[in-house]
Amino acid sequence: MYKNLAKILNEKKITMKAYAKFLGISEKTVQNKMYGRTEFTLGEATKTCSIICPEYRLDFVFEKQEGGESATATA
Repeated sequence: MYKNLAKILNEKKITMKAYAKFLGISEKTVQNKMYGRTEFTLGEATKTCSIICPEYRLDFVFEKQEGGESATATA
């Protein structure tokens, strides 16, 4: 999952539907990409970083992280 990208989109109030339209792909395709089922293209990644979040480095925005719930220790 691309947690950094999801957080950035959320902070900028960009919905998955709006992001899909921006990239010219379906909302389902964006969801598949966000969860790592399919890959973002280099063009999609550079367009995202240059227009939506130029203040961040591409490798930070598209850092792939484990999805699901994080395990936390409880005492």
